[in-house]
Amino acid sequence: MKTRLQALGLLDRSLRAASDEELDALAGSLGDDHREAMERMTGGELTAASIREAATKGRIDGTMESIVMVLTDAALADCIEKLGDHADNPTTEQLQGVLPGVIERHGVATARLMLASTVAGEATAAPVIRDLLKHDETVKVPPAEPARTAVAARRPEESSPEREAMRAKRQELKAKKRDDARIRREQSARARHRA
Repeated sequence: MKTRLQALGLLDRSLRAASDEELDALAGSLGDDHREAMERMTGGELTAASIREAATKGRIDGTMESIVMVLTDAALADCIEKLGDHADNPTTEQLQGVLPGVIERHGVATARLMLASTVAGEATAAPVIRDLLKHDETVKVPPAEPARTAVAARRPEESSPEREAMRAKRQELKAKKRDDARIRREQSARARHRA
C-alpha cells in the first residue's frame, strides 16, 4: 500500500510540475480516439484546468492514472520502440540512453509523466524508473510542496441584540431538554418501583 501511495504521489507531482502550456500542447496533439477518451474523463472540456481538476478528483479511483496514460501514450510507444528488446525491463543506462531522444520529441514534462505513469502502473522496471524520477537531473520530479495549514482566526465576539436573542433561545432549549430528560428519568424510576 505504501509503495502504491508513493507511486501515485510521484504521478501527482509530475502532473503538477507540467505547465498549463505543456498540458494544453499535449492535449492538442492527441489523435481522435485519445481526445474522445480524454473528453469523457474531463467532462467534455480538454484544457489544462479540466485535466488537472479531473486528475485531482480521480487520484484514488484510477482516473488520474488513466488521464496520464492517454496523454503519454505516444511518448511511451516511442520509448518502447527505442528500447527494442529491452523495453520490458530496461536498465538505468538503457533508459538514460533513449530518454534524451524522447524528451527532444515529446518534451521533458511528457517524458516525466510517462515515467511516473509506468511506476504507477507497476511495470517490471518500476524500481529503476522510480530511481530516475528521484535522482536523474533531467527528469527528476520536483519535491512535494509542504502542506499549508492555516489557523482559522476567530472573530472577536460581537454583541448584538440578534446574537443575544439567539443565545437566550439556545439556553432556553437546553434547559427544556434537561427538564424533559429529568421528568423521563423520574417517570421511569416510579414505574420500576411499582413493578
